[in-house]
Amino acid sequence: MTPQTSAAEQDAHHVQLNDIALFVEVARRKSFSLAARALDMPTSTLSRRINQLEQAIGMRLINRNTRRLELTDAGSVYLQRCQGLIDEARLAHEQLLALSDRPKGRLSISMPYSLAIWLLPEALRGFTNQYPELDCEFDLSMRSSSDSHGTPYDVILRFGRDQVDAGADVNAVVQEVQTLDSYLYASTEYLERHGEPRSPADLAQHQCLRTAIDEAYSHWNLHNGVSSMRVHVDGHVAGNNISVMGTLAGLGMGITRLPYCPALDPVIKRNSLHRVLPDWTVDPMSVYAVFPSNLLPAKTRAFMEFIMPMLKPADEDPAAA
Repeated sequence: MTPQTSAAEQDAHHVQLNDIALFVEVARRKSFSLAARALDMPTSTLSRRINQLEQAIGMRLINRNTRRLELTDAGSVYLQRCQGLIDEARLAHEQLLALSDRPKGRLSISMPYSLAIWLLPEALRGFTNQYPELDCEFDLSMRSSSDSHGTPYDVILRFGRDQVDAGADVNAVVQEVQTLDSYLYASTEYLERHGEPRSPADLAQHQCLRTAIDEAYSHWNLHNGVSSMRVHVDGHVAGNNISVMGTLAGLGMGITRLPYCPALDPVIKRNSLHRVLPDWTVDPMSVYAVFPSNLLPAKTRAFMEFIMPMLKPADEDPAAA
C-alpha cells in the first residue's frame, strides 16, 4: 500500500514556477517593496504569494522580523538552487521574443558620475532612439555592488578593480570591459604661472590633483615605452571624481591624471586642458562591468554593445598636440 502523502507534500507538487521567480526577486533585493516595484505588482500580493510558497514547501524562507529582510538557512539554499533556473527561463523567454521583437522593459544601470557625465548626454539619446521600448534608470551614487542586494542592477560600471566588490554575491560576474591609457593634463593658465614639467621628476615641484590625500595615492607610475618611473606627487586638493578633477585642472589648480577615450574629448576641450609630459603615460585605468549572473538579458547586451565603441581608446589624444 502506498503511504499516505501529507498535505504539505501534496501542495509542494503544486508550486508554481512564477512563485519561485517571485521569491528569487525578493531574495535578491532583500525588500518586498523594491521587488514589488520591479515586478509591477502590489506589495501585499507579493507577500501573499511568498506566504503561499512557504506553506507549499512547509518551510519558512524569509525572516520578516528584522529591519532588513533576511533569508533563513532554508531560504539561502532555495535561492542558490533556484535562481539559476529562473535566469535560464527568463533568458530562454527573451531569446524567443528576440526572434520577432526588440529589447524592452526597464534597464537599471549603476555607474560613477564621472563616467556618466561623459557617456550619458550623447549615449542615452542615441540608445533610447535605437531602443524606444526600453526604460533606462541610472544610479550615480557609487554604492558598492554589495549594496545591489537592496537595489540590484542589470549592470554596474566602475573605474578600477578596487571599486568593484562582488564578494557579497557569489553569483555576480565581473568583467574587465576596457583598459584606458591615462595621461597628465593641466591648463594653459597653470603652465604659464608655474612652468611646464620637462621630466617626471619635475612633478614633485607642482600641485598635483590626486585621488586622495593619502600616502598610498601620493605616487604616480609613469611609462614612456622604454623605461618606467615612480614619482612622488603632492598637492592641496584631492578627489575621487574624475570629471571634477578635470574641471579643477581647467581652473588652473594643478596637474591631474585622466584616463583617455573619445568620450572624454568634451571634458578636455571644455576645460582647455593640455597634455603634460606627452611622451609619458600613467598607469592605465580599467573599466569593469558587474552583472548579476553570466546570463545577460537582451536589454543588457544591447546597452553594452552600444557603449563599448564609446569607451575604445583613440589612436591619438588631441590634447597632446
